Amino acid sequence: MIAAPDRTPLTRTFFDRPVLDVAPDLLGRTLVHHTPEGPIELRLTEVEAYDGANDPGSHAYRGQTARNSVMFGPPGHVYVYFTYGMWHCMNLVCGPPGTASGVLLRAGEITEGAELARTRRLSARKDKELAKGPARLATALGVDRALDGTDACAPGASPVSILRGTPVPADQVSSGPRTGVAGEGGVHPWRFWVADDPTVSPYRAHTPRRRRA
Repeated sequence: MIAAPDRTPLTRTFFDRPVLDVAPDLLGRTLVHHTPEGPIELRLTEVEAYDGANDPGSHAYRGQTARNSVMFGPPGHVYVYFTYGMWHCMNLVCGPPGTASGVLLRAGEITEGAELARTRRLSARKDKELAKGPARLATALGVDRALDGTDACAPGASPVSILRGTPVPADQVSSGPRTGVAGEGGVHPWRFWVADDPTVSPYRAHTPRRRRA
């Protein structure tokens, strides 16, 4: 018999570690978002690590700004950014304050609240596509900038929490280059995913955006 996922919330200590330790350890964990329309839960299947000042691909590489300030704060907080003028992406801050490292949540399996997720992701043909990619994940969960700075480790008070779930054994975790990251940051094998899981998004190398004439 397969044991049910553990619903014990992860504490701040879990996130107060090097980002390359936290990122693969998030696979199989349960992300919960309590929304006005009802709760929605997701099993994490794909993530990417970003290592602050040590990482040219990180938003925090050149220092603190109004946009990335949450990354410089305590671990276990939610960092949400808006990209391409239309999508939100959700991250979890790691390491001690000031290190500005974080994990981008790239994909997952909706385990509760699928009906709600379908109303937000009308273009998804199958449930495995509901949260297949970081923007899709945020859309399915109802995540936007209002959640930026949320403490996911606040006991009983936060709209977002991360539960222990069912950790993925190391031999079932794959890694490779991060999706769409350019330059020196593009070579790091800091994307981690559950091997052969159908909800994992396809890898895409960085493609320079063309300016309109």
